Amino acid sequence: MQEKLLQFIWQYSLYNPVQLQTTEGESVTIVHPGRYNTNAGPDFLDARIRVNDTLLAGHVELHINNSDWQKHGHQNDEAYKNIVLHVVYNYDGGKGPVNTPVLELRNYILPDVLAKHEALMAQPQPIPCASQLHTVKDITKESWLTRVLAERWEEKQALWRELLNKSAGDWRNLLYWRMAANFGFKLNADAFLDLALSIPHNVFAKGGTLLQTEAVLFGQAGMLDGDFIDEYPNQLKQEYAYLKQKYKLTPLPAHRWKYLRLRPANFPTIRIAQFAALVHKSFHLFAQIAETNTVKEIMPLLGVTASSYWDNHYRFDELSDVSTPKHLGKSSVQNIIINTIAPIRYLYAQAHCTDKEQERALQLLDELQAEKNHIIALYNDAGWKAINAAQGQAFIQLYNNYCSKKRCLECAVGLSLLKSAPNK
Repeated sequence: MQEKLLQFIWQYSLYNPVQLQTTEGESVTIVHPGRYNTNAGPDFLDARIRVNDTLLAGHVELHINNSDWQKHGHQNDEAYKNIVLHVVYNYDGGKGPVNTPVLELRNYILPDVLAKHEALMAQPQPIPCASQLHTVKDITKESWLTRVLAERWEEKQALWRELLNKSAGDWRNLLYWRMAANFGFKLNADAFLDLALSIPHNVFAKGGTLLQTEAVLFGQAGMLDGDFIDEYPNQLKQEYAYLKQKYKLTPLPAHRWKYLRLRPANFPTIRIAQFAALVHKSFHLFAQIAETNTVKEIMPLLGVTASSYWDNHYRFDELSDVSTPKHLGKSSVQNIIINTIAPIRYLYAQAHCTDKEQERALQLLDELQAEKNHIIALYNDAGWKAINAAQGQAFIQLYNNYCSKKRCLECAVGLSLLKSAPNK
């Protein structure tokens, strides 16, 4: 028995309420179990409990064993002074709260609840309730996905707030930094973010040529230290030597960049060249994106192509057999909208208390198809299809934060399955 499960059983009254008795043989009637407390202090607040003929109003504390009261040090905590009922799974004879009735709940718990919980915890498959998803109401699943998507973006806000503070609350810088991380996708995201952070934003604000923008980015990436044969990397190297001294830049070590198991089109060299094209094309991207309302309007803003050298190169001085322009593909653009544009617009609207703009950010994901990855495929295979990118993002959050950790008691879908246990 877990304390979290015991709290869940108490909260939803998943026990036989008839003939409840304290350990002293007094009759107990649960008029109201109390409000579940998510903060410090007793587990349930403002409960109303009738013991024999006396109605008690106050708080309820739950433990696995009666002796846990003193083990947790509650006897010395003022927050626990108004406990009117101590609910335990097992009465082990240990000392509980003084002059407080104790209810040993284990003999009253509905057996089906424990069986269902045990079955979920024993499931070896990645999604414990996969075989039961079809029994859960659509409205329950859809509302939970909306909640976990908001949770995902709230987590982003917590992670991105530090970056926002670095730029004194400048959302343009936040977009620039997070866009850079997105260009690195998963494997090179951290290196790309550090690359962007290593370059003062005013370096690009002063304009310049595309070659200069590329020189700063490739130079700061640590990719211009060698000796080159081709004219293009030598031009970059020459430009960077001047800009490095002018802006007192310190490059990243070249070993930060990963190429293993990447398709050549996703090599960091290509992504840096494409990012350079975007920065050069639209330094004031945040203002432009803020004025858009649809994916159709955003797509052209992110439609960039690496400079012509990269048509037949994936690395410096290594000629490719095939020549093709290195466009930022549609799926990559959609990935950027899903993982950077929509969240930043949502968080910006949240910070400025504009509900309408928050809805527009969510609508961007409604317009896009879900990403294709192994997590979303797990839910699709279980019959819970992601109809758009919003649900796809929610599935990722649901899997990472709940299903993979078997936090079924904190998931609306898991709760629905457990609460469906028939009364005995």
